[in-house]
Amino acid sequence: MALRNAVLAALLDGEASGYDLAKDFDASVANFWMATPQQLYRELDRMESDGLIEARLVRQERRPDKRLFSLTEAGRVALHEFTTELPRPTAIRDELMVKVHAVDEGDPDAVRAAVLERLAWARAKLARYDRLRARLLDGRTEQEFLAGAERIGPYLTLMRGRAFERENITWAEQALLLLDQRSDVPRRGTAR
Repeated sequence: MALRNAVLAALLDGEASGYDLAKDFDASVANFWMATPQQLYRELDRMESDGLIEARLVRQERRPDKRLFSLTEAGRVALHEFTTELPRPTAIRDELMVKVHAVDEGDPDAVRAAVLERLAWARAKLARYDRLRARLLDGRTEQEFLAGAERIGPYLTLMRGRAFERENITWAEQALLLLDQRSDVPRRGTAR
């Protein structure tokens, strides 16, 4: 999937500046697509050149002028076409998993510290997603929200992000327990 498809999907919520998109990416789309602000700004320029989005300049007195982006009809068509294509299987590239895989010949304390960091990250991200969910529901039940929601895609991807972080937490807690148990057992080639 190209970054442009994630940007097109993000612009379904309405007109936004590059800054707003970067902030929204971090709050909503980051559970399934990561991009740096620099990548995002470059892609916005390309998408504007390709006619998928348009920008309007908003003059500001005490701040730099900003450009607000919105979808064009060509952008909506491109996004529609994208949804008809079968997605590629997810490919995971996770440096932590390589470190965990090599823990028996590596530094168990450093790997444990990396797992602890992942656990903290996952808990913080889950808390952020839970706050976002509470804002979306705004006191309504899930059924009430979905019955009246204009769009359900953001909610569905939020639910996937929450499930992903819950699984990260479960895995990290179990990995830490096993690493701790393993540290009590002498390993091959070590004198404990």
